[in-house]
Order: sequence, then structure tokens, then C-alpha cells
Amino acid sequence: MTSLFSRRLILLGAAATALLTACATGPAPNASQPPIVFVHGNGDAAAVWTTTIWRFESNGWPRERLHAIDLPYPLAREDDGKAQEGRTSTAEHMQYLSAEVDKVLKATGATKVVLMGNSRGGNAIRNYIANGGGAAKVSHAILGGTPNHGVWAHQGFLPNSEFNGSGPFLTALNTAAANGGNEVTPGVKWLTVRSDNNDKFAQADGVWIGQKGTATNVTSAGPELKGAENVVIAGIDHRETSFGAKAFEQGYRFITGQAPATLAVTPQAQVVLDGKLSGLGLNNAQGTYSNNLPLVGATVEVFATNADTGERVGAALYRKTVGADGQWGPFTTRPEARHEFVVTATGYATTHIYRSPFPRSSNVVGLRPARIADADKTAASIVTLDRPRGYFGLPRDNISLDGKAPPGVPPGTAGVSSAKLKLSDAPGRAVVGEFNGERIVGRAWPAANNELVFLELTY
Repeated sequence: MTSLFSRRLILLGAAATALLTACATGPAPNASQPPIVFVHGNGDAAAVWTTTIWRFESNGWPRERLHAIDLPYPLAREDDGKAQEGRTSTAEHMQYLSAEVDKVLKATGATKVVLMGNSRGGNAIRNYIANGGGAAKVSHAILGGTPNHGVWAHQGFLPNSEFNGSGPFLTALNTAAANGGNEVTPGVKWLTVRSDNNDKFAQADGVWIGQKGTATNVTSAGPELKGAENVVIAGIDHRETSFGAKAFEQGYRFITGQAPATLAVTPQAQVVLDGKLSGLGLNNAQGTYSNNLPLVGATVEVFATNADTGERVGAALYRKTVGADGQWGPFTTRPEARHEFVVTATGYATTHIYRSPFPRSSNVVGLRPARIADADKTAASIVTLDRPRGYFGLPRDNISLDGKAPPGVPPGTAGVSSAKLKLSDAPGRAVVGEFNGERIVGRAWPAANNELVFLELTY
């Protein structure tokens, strides 16, 4: 797997290198605004950093100094020492991050970068700084919700997983870095951000890893590191430790030494959108897994929609068949416009993705088609409310789907990021998803025609 992975890294890095090289003629390096490399978590993609990038831009950070990576195979192996199709080892993850950092340094002319990682992304950051030469190339490391002492810490479950606090990977990191009792590599400034008690992967009971009733030997303080500045934010969930406004505030302060001027996203007069269109791998033994590889040949159409009804306003504004680079744009629009993105690809359902307005440009707007599950094929229409940058928590959040409490969202710890509604009535009507003031209206497309609907939240 390693040789195949390495070859794909070369191909996937070409587009990013070209983009960063083109940006090298931008503003001269500024010590107070170092380049930042954002590292997503397990199973995620660069797109999760969209709002964080917007907030940095809204506080004057040059866009060309903000770089979110896309690990081709973002899922960790169950056993870090054994090859597993569609998954990466900690060594491969570190290799990819190291290459991306070098690209950013070359393109910007900076001598060091800031690394910001969510969850598993923090594992790669720690490994790179401790074992991959990163200590000489990184000024600040900011880890949001990283399970630094494991999601669990015992040998009764996946003993060699990188998420096992008693496994070889984390044991080595937490002891090799020891310096006067510290758990961080010296020479780099370290910040951890965690929830007080609402992180699904820092819980005493193993319910969120399918081990209900089994002690994890981990507490809510698991993401903290001795020797780092450790910040606790009440009520936030696992992803909000990196993608929420309060987490951004802490990260900005840590880098600059001062509070941000605004936590809001400042709109632009004209918006240009782009990003990668990826698919899903299929392993007969292990089911479907996500990847961030280009889905070559997929087609994207973009429609303007009515904010109140979700209906299309006119013909498609944009259409493209995706090539080898996986980029589906660029598409130019207005900051107040609402859109329906339609993705069609062989082997997938026609996927209708309704989005809130985009206040600013972004080149990390990810698109991914889906497939209809066997259990859902009797539904007239299938509509999913999706929150990529956080989880749904009840009673913490004000949330509804089609005017009712969303199905499948349990009370207590926020741990579910999507809610699927299977409609039995006739397709074609409006369906409304609401979450803490963000409101998306889509249309119910017929499942009988192999069509799926997503209402994708931005915040």
C-alpha cells in the first residue's frame, strides 16, 4: 500500500503545488501572519476548514497563506502496523503532511508554518514534529479535540490502533516527548482546545466507539498535553474544538498574541467557489469508506434556488465534468445567493446538495455523491440534514427537520452530525432544515429515480 500511496501523493500534490506557486507572488512574508496549514481529522477533508479560513481572512490574513490539506485516504487503520485497504498508517499520514508543509514553505518564502489540526489531524502534527523533522519548520501547533491520551486506553479493544492511549503510537509520543515531565516536543509553542464534557471521543464510557458499558480509561481532559497551553471551552463538541468561532478565537490569540477583531465572516461583493469532488471506496469485506481522491468523470450542475421554497430559479448557472485534478469549479456567484449542487456519477445516486449562501470565496468547497442504502429504498424521498463542522446536541441546539425533531439524534453528548429523514409522501415538496438560526430549504427528489437530497449546513 505504501508504494501506491506514494505514487498517488505525487499526482494529487501537483495541483496544490501549482496553486501555491501561483500565490508566491502575493504579499511579502509577514511574521505576524505566518502561513497556516490546516489538518483535518479521521474520515474528513479540507472542506471542514472553510469557515475557519473565512474567519482568518475576515481578520486580514492573506488567503494565500491559508492552506488546508486533503489526505487521500483519511481513515486510520484499525491496526496501525498492518496494511488496510483505503486507510492510512500514522507514518503515511506524517509523510503526506511533511510534503505539504514543504510546499507551503517554498511557495510563501516563510521559514516556519503554524499547524492547526482537528482530532486525528493532531496525531499527524505531533508525529511530524517529534519524528519527521517538523520541529525545525513549525512555530505553533494548535490541536482541537485531539485524543492525545486515546479515545480509549486499554488492550481489550483494537490494541494497536493509533487511537488507543495504551497502544504503541500514543505511548511512544507521550513518553518520547518527555522533557521535564512534558508531553510536547520542545521548540514549538503548543495549544490544545477541548470541551469540558461534550466531546464524544473524550468520554469515560465507550458508547461512541460501540463499547457501551465498557470503561475507556479516558476522561474529558484526555486532549490536554503537559507542557502545552490547555484551553477548555464549555459545551462545545468534538468538531467545534477546531471549527467553532470560540475555538478560532483561541487559535488566533495564540498565534498573534491578541484577540481577533471579529468572529464573524465578512462578506465579499463577488464570490468564487471551487474545491474537490470526491467519491467513496468500496471494500466488500469492510463496506464503504471515504476517500479524497478525484472522482473523474462526475458531473456538477449548479442552480440558483428560492430561499423560501427551494425551487430552482431558471436554468443551470454552471456545469462541468470533473477531470483528473478533481476540481469542480471555479463558479462565480453572489454572497446572498442560495444554491443547489447536483452531482451525477456512475455508481452513485444523483445527489442534490442544498447550501446556505457563501459569504466569501473558497477553493475548498468539497462535493461528494452518495448511494441509497438498501434499507432506504422503499422511501419516497430521502433527505439528510448534514453538519460537517460539528455535531447535533439535544437539548443544547435548536434543530428541526421538516418541522419536527430530527430522527436519530439522541439527547446528551453531541455525537451525531447528520439526520436522515425518509419521507413516505409524494416527492417534489419543500423540506426545511434548521439549526441554531441557519435555515436551508430543499426539495424532496424521488428515491425511485435513484436520487438523494442533502441539506448541508455551513456553521
